Amino acid sequence: MSTEDSDEPPAQPLPREGDVWYVSYGSNMSQARLTAYLEGGIPPGGKAANPGAHDSTPPRRSVPVDLPGAVYFAGDSRQWHGGVAFYDHDGEGGPTAARAYLITAHQFADIAAQEMYRIPQPGDPLVEVVVDGIDGGRHHVGPGHYETLVEVGRLEGVPMLLFTAPHGLDHVEHNEPSSAYLAMLADGLRESRQWSDEDITGYFDRVVPAD
Repeated sequence: MSTEDSDEPPAQPLPREGDVWYVSYGSNMSQARLTAYLEGGIPPGGKAANPGAHDSTPPRRSVPVDLPGAVYFAGDSRQWHGGVAFYDHDGEGGPTAARAYLITAHQFADIAAQEMYRIPQPGDPLVEVVVDGIDGGRHHVGPGHYETLVEVGRLEGVPMLLFTAPHGLDHVEHNEPSSAYLAMLADGLRESRQWSDEDITGYFDRVVPAD
């Protein structure tokens, strides 16, 4: 029987050696925003160009994920001119909506470097850290924003990793995100969860700081 005649859903790509699940809970839930990190360029609504990853191959798969901790918004992004999302794995107020992308460890390291305002480098030692496994579930690359890696679980035997700040939500001043940044989050929620505008508004009402 041909594929066109079958009612069976297409087979999903399985993880390969060296793959990880990159878990985004912020603007990278939008495929267009993540593409700017992989291919380079300015994301929709953004202000600055990203250099891109050494491997610009799109994620082989993505799935929606609910994280138990809390998302919060802080800092002042040079890309978005407002607060950006961080995740507190031990914080109350969840669940946090997220999207997991199946990518290579090298792509993960290149995305992480750009989140840390660095140029991706060949032979990034973070690749080895990711492949070997994060001892204790956390790894601190440095003290800055998005320099703390957290393993939030495993899916199909592959680690699910995100990056966030080293501090929790109660140890930093919160800052409202810009409309352009929230538009990226909204796009990602629609793409990954098929949420309606009402669903997205309800989620933002819960997690975004009031004026």
